[in-house]
Amino acid sequence: MKRSGLVFPVDPPRLAVIGMGVMVLVSACGAASFVVRPGTIAVVAAENQYANVASQIGGTDVSVAAVESNPNTDPHSYEVSPDVAQEIGAAKVVIQNGIGYDDFMTRIESASPNPDRTVLIVQDLLGLPDSTPNPHLWYDPTTMPKVADALASDFAALQPAHAAYFRANAATFIASLNPWLAAIAAFKAQYPGTPVATTEPVADYMLEAAGTDNLTPFRFQADIMNGVDPSPQDLALQTGLFMQHKVKAFVYNEQVTDTLTQSFITTAQAAGVPVVGVYETMPTPGFTYQSWMLAEVTALHNAVAHGTSTRSL
Repeated sequence: MKRSGLVFPVDPPRLAVIGMGVMVLVSACGAASFVVRPGTIAVVAAENQYANVASQIGGTDVSVAAVESNPNTDPHSYEVSPDVAQEIGAAKVVIQNGIGYDDFMTRIESASPNPDRTVLIVQDLLGLPDSTPNPHLWYDPTTMPKVADALASDFAALQPAHAAYFRANAATFIASLNPWLAAIAAFKAQYPGTPVATTEPVADYMLEAAGTDNLTPFRFQADIMNGVDPSPQDLALQTGLFMQHKVKAFVYNEQVTDTLTQSFITTAQAAGVPVVGVYETMPTPGFTYQSWMLAEVTALHNAVAHGTSTRSL
């Protein structure tokens, strides 16, 4: 991770942001211009969940844009517009996931080098190799606390006079994750080893933390994620999980559905298996990272405890 020592003009020290109502200036896939308020740090995140966390840590001292913010699009097929390239080129802090998930960011950064730009790659922050099979790092409960602390340090390097403000915001953010963590722990204690099926590994880190037993082979999940036709054997196995009532819930990627995934949804519902839609980018408006993650666990709980499907948040 590269960190710079550039200092922006500063205002008097702020109080820590206690609420979750910090505004994020989001670029809807580059369609809207990125407004950077005077005296603030320009931050561009590849995905809007990272942008939301950055806005909570930086508070009034940052202007934040997200490249990917539309929950109705497939993040894997995102195409960069000139506006997005310009926003990334002008940013002082850039946040990206890594593990090949948002390589377009690296290409843009290479095309517009800036020695004063800080680039936070979450993969590197977590010390993960390129061979990590599941890139959806934000569903791991251990990820965002580390991101929050790293952002507090990066923002403090740019505005040293507000270092305490950034640290306090990071501490507040980390504490606000407790309801989500408690919900995960409660599910794991009440429904240990719950068998589930999935289409892609989008929420696998959270499902693992919740103690579920994902009966869908990872090779099948990877095939769906990468747009590869699964083998006939894996297709039959997946269908059997529903028809033979081997799973208590079916977790699928709500953002990426096609004829195949829709057929699994239909089969699951016909077999009485509740379905749970999860997202790769944070549904907006109305959600923060914390409330989004809590809503996903709540949907899983409702499926297992009450047989209730939640196809969209």
